[in-house]
Formats: sequence, C-alpha cells, structure tokens
Amino acid sequence: MTQIFNAITQKENGARLSGSVIRNGGLVAFPTETVYGLGANGLDGAAVQRIFEVKGRPNDNPLILHVAKKSDVKALWHDIPEKARILMDTFWPGPLTIVYNKSSVVPDEVTAGLPTVAVRMPDHRCALALIREAGVPIAAPSANLSGKPSPTTAEHVKDDLWGKIDVILDGGPCRVGLESTVLSLVGTPAILRPGGVTKEMLEAVIGEVAVANAVLHPLGANEKAASPGMKYKHYAPDAQVIIGMHPNPRAAAGLIAREYDVRESRGERCVIFASKQTEPFYRGRTCVIIGDRKDPSTMCAALFSSLRAYSGKADVILTESLPETDMGLAYMNRLLRAAGFETIEE
Repeated sequence: MTQIFNAITQKENGARLSGSVIRNGGLVAFPTETVYGLGANGLDGAAVQRIFEVKGRPNDNPLILHVAKKSDVKALWHDIPEKARILMDTFWPGPLTIVYNKSSVVPDEVTAGLPTVAVRMPDHRCALALIREAGVPIAAPSANLSGKPSPTTAEHVKDDLWGKIDVILDGGPCRVGLESTVLSLVGTPAILRPGGVTKEMLEAVIGEVAVANAVLHPLGANEKAASPGMKYKHYAPDAQVIIGMHPNPRAAAGLIAREYDVRESRGERCVIFASKQTEPFYRGRTCVIIGDRKDPSTMCAALFSSLRAYSGKADVILTESLPETDMGLAYMNRLLRAAGFETIEE
C-alpha cells in the first residue's frame, strides 16, 4: 500500500523513510519546484526499470538524474565543461537540466542507451532532503501515467499511481508547474525542452543557444528522443485539445469561438482555456481563465492542473497560442504535445 507523508509537517520522518525506500530499490513520488517526480535509485538499473513499468513509459524515453549538490555531477559525467560550471553556478538549484557525456556508473536504463545523461539539482527543500537521505542520485520522470498531464499536486500523483508505488511525499502545489528546461552541451548548446530557465536567460550567461526543431514540431519517424518530453503526443488529458493559432489574440479568440460553436452544435462538451485579456471575447461560452498573457509563467503554472481538471469532463478543450518567446516557448511546447499538434488557423 502506498504511504503518504506531508513533506512539511513530517519532513524528517518522511525524508528518512523515503531515502531508505530509494536505497532499497523502491519508488517514491516527491515534489520539486517544477512538477512531482517519480524517483528511484539512479545507479540501480533494476530500480529504474520499475519506473518505466509503473508509468507505462516507453524504454526509449531517457530520464533525468537529480542531485543534491553540484559536486555530485563529477561521478555522473565524463568531465565537466566550463559552460556547465557557469550554468550550475548561475541556475542551480533550479529548473535547468544539463545533458552531457555520461560516465560508466550511469546505467543504460536511465539514458535509454544514449551516451549522454541529463542531470539537475531541484530547487525544493523536500527534494533535496530526499536525495541527501538516499545518498544516491535519483532518477525521476514526472510522477504520472505516461502521456498524461504531469502532476503538480500530490493528489494528481495519487489519482494516477496509488497502490503502484511505495511513498508519496506531499509538498503542496508546485511553483513552476512545467518540467525543467533541458539543455544539451554536447556540441553547440541546444534546448531540447524549454522550461523555467528561458533561452534568453541562458544566452545572457553562455552566449548563443539553439532550439531543437522537435521543441515545436513532431519528432521525426526515425529520430530518437534525446530528452524527456520529445514524443509526438504527451501531457494529454482524456479530451481532445485544439489550439487556435494566431499572433493576434482577438483573431485567435475568433477562431476558437467559431470552433466552439460548431462543436457545441454537435452535442460535444466544450471548454475554453483563456487568458485574462481574452476572456471577454468568449461571452456565452464555457470559459476558464488560466493566466495572464502578459506574464506567461502564470499560464505555465496552471496548464497541467487545468488539463487534469477537465480530463473526462469535456470532450474538447480549446485554447489560444502564445508568442514563442521567453516562457511562451515552454507553454507552446507542452500545449502542442497535449494537442497532438492539432491546430486551427485561418
């Protein structure tokens, strides 16, 4: 039976027990500043394999190793490039994952057979306490069934994984609400998955950073996922998600309103995810404000919880595109995959 610990009021007992569970090959769901992770001993291939089995996750989808201090990466990477040192000093602990050439101690189960491994240091007291108690790097994808919206509360984890894992550490809602930025330092620095550390922030400290084509486009048929979250459809609720694509918010709202009316006339249950600025354009239709277009981080923080809230309760979720800059890039990356790249345009 899964045990739940309040990571705030029971932090010492919860971290101690959970660290023991990790060391002994078990699975622990824990909060980070981004989303809840499903953790196992990152140096134990058999324990890591359990993550894939519990989530129903394809084995060709690599995982991230979570560490409690910067010096822990010495054992996990072949060497530490200068740009990695700069990035760790600037953004760790925080929502930045760095991909580099792995050492021999990292099992292939973590990396999906790739020669690189992704590592990050989370900015959450509970996560760091758990890693320290475990005494090993913790391999952890999001703590949900594969393909579903990532969990940002312990209740989301319980909905998906109750009875399938050993412990859930409840640390309250996640602050960022989207998974970390994944940056490869193999060759030209390139964002494989955008997140809370933006392209603009990265370029301010290490210079030019590319964005992988798969960030905003489907992965090619013969391409292998170099990072978590690169699959064609991901983060998807039990509802059809459609994006109104237009740089002008009013025009995007017009596309969405027309689609809403067509779908509703067919008897489909529809809901619109709007911003504060566009909500007035949808009068007479079921509409939920999920954030402020002027501050895309608010929409990022609410996206997964909103998708989960209407999963199975709506047939169609209609929502607007955002400009693909700063946090808007991370928002569109997740939204396009939740929609399976289904969009409406003029």
